[in-house]
Amino acid sequence: AADVGEGTTKANTAIVHAGYDAKPGSLKARYNLAGNAMFDRLCADLEVDFDRCGSYVVGVSREDMETLEALRRRGLENGVPGLSLIDGEEMRRREPAVTPDTVGALYAETGGIVDPFDLCIAAAENAVLNGVEVALETEALDFVRDVDDSGRAAITGVVTNRGVYRSKWVVIAAGLWADELMHKAGLDGFQITPRKGEYFVLDRVAAEEMHSVLFPCPTPVSKGILVTRTIHGNVMLGPNACNVEDKEDVATTASGLNEVMTGALRLVPGLEPRHVIRTYAGLRAAGSTEDFVIEMPPDPVGLLVLAGIESPGLTASPAIAERVVELLGDAGLELTERPDYDPTRRRIPRYSEMDDDERRAIIATDRRYGHIVCRCEMVTEGEIVAACHRPIPARTYDAVKRRTRIGTGRCQGAFDTPLVLQIMARELGVSPLDITKKGGASRFLVRETKEVTP
Repeated sequence: AADVGEGTTKANTAIVHAGYDAKPGSLKARYNLAGNAMFDRLCADLEVDFDRCGSYVVGVSREDMETLEALRRRGLENGVPGLSLIDGEEMRRREPAVTPDTVGALYAETGGIVDPFDLCIAAAENAVLNGVEVALETEALDFVRDVDDSGRAAITGVVTNRGVYRSKWVVIAAGLWADELMHKAGLDGFQITPRKGEYFVLDRVAAEEMHSVLFPCPTPVSKGILVTRTIHGNVMLGPNACNVEDKEDVATTASGLNEVMTGALRLVPGLEPRHVIRTYAGLRAAGSTEDFVIEMPPDPVGLLVLAGIESPGLTASPAIAERVVELLGDAGLELTERPDYDPTRRRIPRYSEMDDDERRAIIATDRRYGHIVCRCEMVTEGEIVAACHRPIPARTYDAVKRRTRIGTGRCQGAFDTPLVLQIMARELGVSPLDITKKGGASRFLVRETKEVTP
């Protein structure tokens, strides 16, 4: 991948789940609850947008209300605070856009929404600032195998397309491909099935009466097609759930999008399809155990496996990270607290969020913040330049997009793209012909129009 967060991270519902849905006693339940509680401090330290807006599971029948009561009891068993059942009148007062058929809802006050792109980027940038090296466009092909002092088979490194990386411990955190790396290490029996979910993104005008996250009653394979306000003020619909074979199949389908829109309209009948500005699909790493895999196998030694991290993986991620540290410490890694460790990260200044005085001040410091490149999202040249020179520099259009929100508005980049390519080429010291959308062969430009062939 040409950037961090190129897999499931860039295509999910961006929700911090309360934790009532996971099976009691499961790793999903344990780490969902622990991770949720960490988000306020984590996002404050990393300057990531997060809103603990609460979430609702909407019931439209007596049977639904029985399901919601069962979910409430499950949540209590999982230790989830702030769960309550409300009637239909109260639900419609809180969320006027919800279907008039609503008879009640389960309210989870600890639910929230976050920017998953920026959360991943922020964590990675913080790691780099604290001494970590990130190797992008580096494919893990195999493992380096050896024998430890006790005669046990051991993993002592990773073979990649850019050489061999040696390490006493290797962590498999490969998303959809985690099972394939497990098999290469001799760990058979676990399989990941890609589960596709398709989404709509609606213009901000659609969010005028949306305040939180709305779920329908869940199904055995999905939390259902939800309607949610996003952290940046749009509305998002989805996902559906469809198992596929190809781990790179993120194409949207007419049938899938129709399923999503139909389900969303049941929940919020006033949605206007004309407000749609984007569709996309993502893949969840659905594991054969139906739970997270977080373990250090006894054979081979030197390996720590994180697999099947599907929903609520985003919510659980900070708690899983802490568990990784515990497991490595238990395995013998010497853990010494660094006196110079910095848990914070400063984000790129956002012109769109500044008042007039702040705008005048930053333009006085750097005039490029006075040049608006993306009119929909009010993104300036100064922000694009900053993205190209971060601890993990943005080297593709999509990388700039995820760091600045350029091209995410109503015009979807129709106005800004040529200007962004020019700025990126200048800052990165390359030809505009070399700028790609997402790495590899995804170039925007083929040749100069005035080029003369001899």
